Amino acid sequence: MKTRKLMAALLSTVIVVSALTACGGGGAKTSSTKSAASTKSSATSTAKSSAATSTPATTDGGTKHIDVIAKGFQHQFWKAVELGTKKAAEEFGVEVTFQGPDNESAIAQQVEYLNTAIAKQPTAICLAALDTQASIPSIQQAMEANIPIIGFDSGVPNAPEGAIKANASTNNAVAGALAAEELYKLIESKVKDAKEPVRIGVVAQESNSQSIVDRTKGFVDKMTELCGADNVSVEGHDSLKNEKSGAKVVLDVGIPAEVKDVDAAAVASAILEKNDLIAIYGSNEFAANAIITANEGLDKIGEGKVVAVGFDAGKKLLDAVRSKLFAGAVTQDPVQIGYQAVKLAVEAADGKSVADVDTGAKWYNADNMDADDIKPCLYE
Repeated sequence: MKTRKLMAALLSTVIVVSALTACGGGGAKTSSTKSAASTKSSATSTAKSSAATSTPATTDGGTKHIDVIAKGFQHQFWKAVELGTKKAAEEFGVEVTFQGPDNESAIAQQVEYLNTAIAKQPTAICLAALDTQASIPSIQQAMEANIPIIGFDSGVPNAPEGAIKANASTNNAVAGALAAEELYKLIESKVKDAKEPVRIGVVAQESNSQSIVDRTKGFVDKMTELCGADNVSVEGHDSLKNEKSGAKVVLDVGIPAEVKDVDAAAVASAILEKNDLIAIYGSNEFAANAIITANEGLDKIGEGKVVAVGFDAGKKLLDAVRSKLFAGAVTQDPVQIGYQAVKLAVEAADGKSVADVDTGAKWYNADNMDADDIKPCLYE
């Protein structure tokens, strides 16, 4: 019995050793797969360890791969950005992965997407950071791995020096100026023929966010230029105040103390109630909506009345433009934002010198808002 047990034990040992030897090649593949799908800490280790010995990878067929990480994906704006990335991918013969967190407060989720992208060693990354500070460790890993990063939309403000090769975004000052140009076309005769001073209202969401400040100041500066600097007095909020006695045109800037709907509507109402008002501008969707809300009890804007224009889109503003309550509005071009971001990424990956690109803005009104080049930019 002892002899038989001993022989059985020896036979079992031989079988186990043979099985382990036969599976040796498969063990390497499993390790590689596990590494690619590891946790954030493992992904960080992979990126760090490969930085010194490898360069950003292409796919097995040699195709460049660009990871695009947006601020969100549920909003129609980001879907339009994705459309632009697809156009660029087709044109430049690259593969693009487009991702965004569930909402624009999901900072940790976006950072996880960024870490996963870095671990896969893409050719380049396009990033619209929700929180630059939270993304800095990941950005530094990408730099160590020689993965170029392109900012898009709001970009990656205050990123480490040299981390962001270029940005594809709207020049908000220029876009604000476009709103002024289009509005001036509609009120030029009222300005030139006025026997008494006339007022143009400006409603802004706040005076801190750089994009909002630029849209507001861009409008004020261009309208001042069009009306003649000597003829314009900028009044209202202290941030842009430049009063001139006896001016022919008053630019009345209103900004609520807090970013609340009720406060913004009150600011808009105060401007709309002034008898010398001929036009009013809302420098983003929030401000335009405040004007619409304020007008509900005043009935001051619309065809043959005070001319209202806005910036951005959103259902409320789109409905106002379509019904001609608003004469029109300026929208960013999210399709171009996506397209130019990928184009910059390809160029940066090829070692070319790249620079920031203004992705432009478009004027839309009831007549052109369904046009092929405008409709993708009008997000609800």
